[in-house]
Amino acid sequence: MASKSSARLAALTVAAVCSASTIVLTSPAQADSVRAHDIQGSTRLSPYAGRQVTDVAGIVTGVRGYGSSRGFWIQDPRPDADPATSEGVFVFTGSTPKGVAVGDAVTVSGTVSEYVPGGTSSGNQSLTEITRPTFTVVSNGNEVPAATTISARSVPRAYAPEGDAEADGSVNGLPLRPSEYALDFYESLEGMNVRVADARVVGASDPYTELWVTVKPWENANRRGGTVYGSYDSQNTGRLQIQSLGKPADFPDANVGDTLAGTTAGPLDYNQYGGYTMVASEIGTLESGGLERESTRRQSDRELAVATYNVENLDPSDDTFAAHAEAIVRNLASPDIVSLEEIQDDNGTTDDGTVTAGATVGKLIDAIVAAGGPRYDWRGIDPVYGQDGGQPGGNIRQAFLFNPERVSFTDRGAGDATTATQVTKVRGKAALTHSPGRVAPADAAWEDSRKPLAGEFVFRGRTVVVIANHFNSKGGDQGLTAQYQPPSRSSETQRHAQARVLNTFVKDILATQKNADVVALGDINDFEFSTTTLILEDDGALWSAVKSLPRSERYSYVYQGNSQVLDQILVSPSIRWGGRLSYDSVHVNAEFHDQISDHDPQVLRFRP
Repeated sequence: MASKSSARLAALTVAAVCSASTIVLTSPAQADSVRAHDIQGSTRLSPYAGRQVTDVAGIVTGVRGYGSSRGFWIQDPRPDADPATSEGVFVFTGSTPKGVAVGDAVTVSGTVSEYVPGGTSSGNQSLTEITRPTFTVVSNGNEVPAATTISARSVPRAYAPEGDAEADGSVNGLPLRPSEYALDFYESLEGMNVRVADARVVGASDPYTELWVTVKPWENANRRGGTVYGSYDSQNTGRLQIQSLGKPADFPDANVGDTLAGTTAGPLDYNQYGGYTMVASEIGTLESGGLERESTRRQSDRELAVATYNVENLDPSDDTFAAHAEAIVRNLASPDIVSLEEIQDDNGTTDDGTVTAGATVGKLIDAIVAAGGPRYDWRGIDPVYGQDGGQPGGNIRQAFLFNPERVSFTDRGAGDATTATQVTKVRGKAALTHSPGRVAPADAAWEDSRKPLAGEFVFRGRTVVVIANHFNSKGGDQGLTAQYQPPSRSSETQRHAQARVLNTFVKDILATQKNADVVALGDINDFEFSTTTLILEDDGALWSAVKSLPRSERYSYVYQGNSQVLDQILVSPSIRWGGRLSYDSVHVNAEFHDQISDHDPQVLRFRP
């Protein structure tokens, strides 16, 4: 235990070395002397927000000396009796904290602030902090307050209360009810030292040293160890993001289905990209769940195999061509037709007006041959430069690969980026005026977004119209942990418009030929239960074939620990009812830390 005089000397030393990020309060005698639970209060917003506080006492539970949010956490070892009030708080120093270590007893003075990660426009909740701090180290080597266990028993089944209608749906002013709502429970622990035990991984490690675990192993579980997001009312309350407070090199390379055995513990933070996050100073031992990449069966001679695969901004400079080729040949069993999404132009994101993608696609075709697959042919349409969204300069688009030994492509018309393909009748059958062609490229629904690519294929004498899609992304939507409950999904507006355009186009085909075989597929960027999908399926024009799978197997993407559907293959009635269809979501990427794309491909086999 340091003497009072030595502690004051330490405080002067800390103030000196931290002068770049410390503002000494000019009137500390007038500031309130409060405890951490007083600062946190019993709602999401501190009753002391904007006010100065003096000599807030606590034990340092974690120090973060990296990133844009540097500082340390303190926790009061003398908690109050209110479960709604957190006993911890983050002290934001702005630069790497000096002169403070885990186990130090400190007193902190500064201004209480509500920081919104991602800015107020994000809709995120705020993080209560003490900013512009000065602090005194009272003693060293104290026992850190015991971590609060987050477990299946402690996290409520209900996710969040409905927001206050008079506050635009915000939950900020509502009293916390940690025994009733999961988000309230996590908020009541904000800034405190928490732990999980023997937690199963439901979101693989990423390059930013983050992963997701669940404390509710039975919650919407699938056979591969993930947690399925199957409706807007099933948010999966047991999910928790884990980040590393230590060296990134020490963070485990975890796949879905692995387990962090033993204790994983650290302060509970809130960040822009995952909401409530344990910043772990102690990480359990990684135990492998033995997850392996899936392979689908090969199609029979009479079956047409059509696949969709988002190859995530593929351009000639990437080193993933061989791995993508292996996935197509081995895991997808060389489908007859492959709709590729996120094919970039021939020089990637170089901003020089290039829109051609022959080098990109050609390199992939060569890699497929090298992997033992067929030499695919391909069709596509170059976009107008900078008009289809995605990475600036990248000009992503959809493209068709097809195996000419199994199917033929019907080239008709001279489709280009701005000319719409129409439905016509040829010898009594529905046909496209442009094949390949784009669907309604001038429609406002496709502004700054990828336009659908349509083409006619012939398999065993029967024409199949295939439409490759990449709908508007979910960028701009509020997260599940937003302060607004239920959160706003503003990006849906454009996807709904896109779905109407595509549904109308398919209806035109079916009006011309009732039994036409139509496949609309790609990165729909929305769930199989979403309104987007319902619009696509309107009047039975299409049906999402992923619904042929058990609910626990419906996913192609893992986001924030939720296994969910983004990629879909939709079919016309003739295929749904007469094609003896077989559907497979082939899990080769989304569940793995070494993924080459964030999407899993989908394969549909049927008999036209």
